[in-house]
Amino acid sequence: MISKNTIDTVFETARVEEVIGDFVQLKRAGSNLKGLSPFSNEKSPSFMVSPVKQIWKDFSSGKGGNAVAFLMEHEHFSYPEAIRYLAKKYNIEIEETEQSDEQKEQANEKESMYLVSEFAQKYFHSTLLNTDEGRAIGYSYFKERGFSGETISKFGLGYSPEEWDAFTKEALGKGYKLEFLDKTGLTITREDGRNIDRFRGRVMFPIQSMSGRVLGFGGRILGNDKKVAKYLNSPESEIYHKSKVLYGIYHAKQAIAKQDNCYLVEGYTDVIQLHQAGIENVVASSGTALTPDQIRLINRLTKNITVLFDGDAAGLRASIRGIDLILEEGMNVKVCTFPEGEDPDSFAKKTPYDELQEYLKNNSKDFIQFKASLLVDEAQNDPVKKAGLIRDMVTSISKIPDRIQREIYIQECSRIMDISEQVLASTLAQLVQKDIADANKKYKEEQKAQSLKPVAEAPQQQEQINILDNLERGIIEILLLYGGIKQDFEDVYIKYDEFGKEYEHTERKEYAVYERIYLNLQEDEIEFTNPVFKALYSHIINYYLSGQVLNTETFLNTLPPELQYVATDIFMQDDKYYLHEWEEKKQIPVKDKNMGIAAYTNEHIIDLRWLLLGRLVQDLKMQVGPEADNTEILQSVNDYNVLINYLSRKINRIRSRFY
Repeated sequence: MISKNTIDTVFETARVEEVIGDFVQLKRAGSNLKGLSPFSNEKSPSFMVSPVKQIWKDFSSGKGGNAVAFLMEHEHFSYPEAIRYLAKKYNIEIEETEQSDEQKEQANEKESMYLVSEFAQKYFHSTLLNTDEGRAIGYSYFKERGFSGETISKFGLGYSPEEWDAFTKEALGKGYKLEFLDKTGLTITREDGRNIDRFRGRVMFPIQSMSGRVLGFGGRILGNDKKVAKYLNSPESEIYHKSKVLYGIYHAKQAIAKQDNCYLVEGYTDVIQLHQAGIENVVASSGTALTPDQIRLINRLTKNITVLFDGDAAGLRASIRGIDLILEEGMNVKVCTFPEGEDPDSFAKKTPYDELQEYLKNNSKDFIQFKASLLVDEAQNDPVKKAGLIRDMVTSISKIPDRIQREIYIQECSRIMDISEQVLASTLAQLVQKDIADANKKYKEEQKAQSLKPVAEAPQQQEQINILDNLERGIIEILLLYGGIKQDFEDVYIKYDEFGKEYEHTERKEYAVYERIYLNLQEDEIEFTNPVFKALYSHIINYYLSGQVLNTETFLNTLPPELQYVATDIFMQDDKYYLHEWEEKKQIPVKDKNMGIAAYTNEHIIDLRWLLLGRLVQDLKMQVGPEADNTEILQSVNDYNVLINYLSRKINRIRSRFY
């Protein structure tokens, strides 16, 4: 168990903007920060972080909360794991106890797979450093590649012994289940029932998520057996999806965001060698073809990618296909090639940091210049090949979503290839129209297929807006935003003079907003009907009644996740307008509810009381029977109607809007 004092220290120390900044590139938007949603694929930012309130809100998915809630959503951490992650990030000492067999049993499947993978990483790393076989074979290999001990430790590199089941036996002996060793692919169960290690006799490269969790492994064999794959990766699993992972992202994320550029290479050793040389904003696609999911992972941190290719011209033609995918995601692409016979690994190994940095800067070309220089050599003086080259370049330009950027690249292509902009623009228009036509055709085919499916019986009428839900949410909003503020509230009473004539008597009294709401709802014994709002109302009122000041961050920490989402949504609702800079760019002022809080509060209370009393009257009328004594019921109906009429007069007098 983690002590309460430790948890409190973590919450006091952790800054939501710093935690989220490790995963999402944030830019200033008024007093807040904004960025692209890490939970959906979007081109315009709908993700907002409030450093003042220490909360975040993703308007595209509806998710929100504090730093811990973000880690639980984004990294699928449990609550204790999120606390441990933050403690490690901020160097806070945390007391952890060894998991009991019962606790291991209770861990869910996904978590069990993470635990097995983390154990495997530690085992392989220890084997590399502390066994004769590991040092003689694995450690020697890494040293020959030029990796220092510090680098080997930083990347958690390891070695899996030649023995058939060395790792499996060790894991089973430590209490890890064969089921999860099998599901992570670390152990293979043969048809004869024997369990063997997948990666035996290989140096090991752990593959980590953006938060540093071990997802899987890449293993390189050191022998020359052509019948065995040189590199072997973990199979797809619940926690490892090769197309959604980039090797090195955990170690590179901060440098990528800080330098606003990401170097993309092909292999593990390319990443490690560049890191050791001082170039830390680098990741690898791990030998697989680049995928949209991998590009979006980078897109959270920067809009700029520089693809590093080795000097092998034969492989360049196939490799540049990934550039079009990057362009489709609206990102900026540059390409840098190394001298013939060199790759990022070998070049970084022998080049001092300043020279390496200078080389990358001077030799990084815009993708259109690179593509032209690469393909012009192939076309030479052949007009047909040159025409094909130009069409190839325009095809790449057509993938760019931004029209202005496309126009600029057309001008650049015209200059480089010595061909009129008009011809290129015409070709571009044809390609764009074709893409649109293809998209429309696909959409129509999907609609046609959908129309052939059996149609469920349509509802008799469209569901009406739940007015009561809106009113209850409005009360919660007032409590969260203004509950502790003191205001002068006006009460109007019906009195009679000595002649029996009715008149209104007004009294003013100061209340805290939460007191006014609590006393009014208590008076009518009103309870919320929405279970989420009911639970949140109880939390808020109890918080105020205990004498505490409702601080956004502190209060959110007391709520379960399902209530955090609702509370965060309310806290951040006004801030979302800054996402699109309404006030500055569109001259649309954002409403300030601080003006007239008392009237705003009274209005909501009266609306709620009026609606609930009306429903109560309807319920009573349903109880009236033709042969029963209905005197008491009818008297209650009459009394409630008098109150409703009174409230109706108050509503007409103070109303500013209705739902």
